Amino acid sequence: MTIMHSRADIARQLVHVCHRLAEKGFVTATDGNVSARLSSGNILTTPTALNKGRVTESDLVEITRDGKPMTFGRRPSTEIDMHLFIYRERPDVHAVVHAHPTYATGFATARIPLTDCLFPEVIVGLGAVPLAPYATPSTREVTDSLVPFVQQTNAIMLANHGVVTYGADLDDAYFNMEKVEHAAHIAFVAHMLGGPQLLTSEQVERLRTIAQSSYGKDVTGMLECRTARQIGAAPAERSDASEEEVKQLIREVLTERLRKPITLSQNKA
Repeated sequence: MTIMHSRADIARQLVHVCHRLAEKGFVTATDGNVSARLSSGNILTTPTALNKGRVTESDLVEITRDGKPMTFGRRPSTEIDMHLFIYRERPDVHAVVHAHPTYATGFATARIPLTDCLFPEVIVGLGAVPLAPYATPSTREVTDSLVPFVQQTNAIMLANHGVVTYGADLDDAYFNMEKVEHAAHIAFVAHMLGGPQLLTSEQVERLRTIAQSSYGKDVTGMLECRTARQIGAAPAERSDASEEEVKQLIREVLTERLRKPITLSQNKA
């Protein structure tokens, strides 16, 4: 991907990503935050307490790499320290996205990482998606929780909090968020249908070989997913359940969930 060096281009793309997050339902109310590294080394970021679907270029806040404001008016997101930490640790990263997509955040709230070898595009595109331990939002605890993972992956689930993704540019960081949510959705459906069947070590190795030889994608250094053999799972077998039985299972699960009370909460980012 080509990294955009013009501040104006980056600002336009940052606003576009904010609007996409809102349209996809990855954030609600004033949740979430997005930032990008400028060619000067400064960071352009979303302001605090503003719905991402309403963000405009004039709302964006420029800060130094140490967090010092360079523009007057709005304050940067209260989660900006998490972004600055990632930029310091990863010179190759030029954009960071933090959001609360429903399925991925559901897994994070259930304290279930997306580390199993299930989906080829995730295996070669992101590798395993780890779960950072719970940390109080907008505190130093968050950056401390990322330390074990930040060098080996471009996507980290935050326990009871959401997901942070990052990449070479804003498209890269945003698409990583989409990929994590898609993977979580697929895993959720697989669990509803009796449980996912993990790929074997041989199947994963073949994927990595193809990624290198056909697409020139180097997957070395990525956090590796868990194969069927590593967790002692049996090889995938064909299910004998009929289509009607599967539909009935889904109806039962959804009915049971609808009986439970729903608690609403809002976070300011």
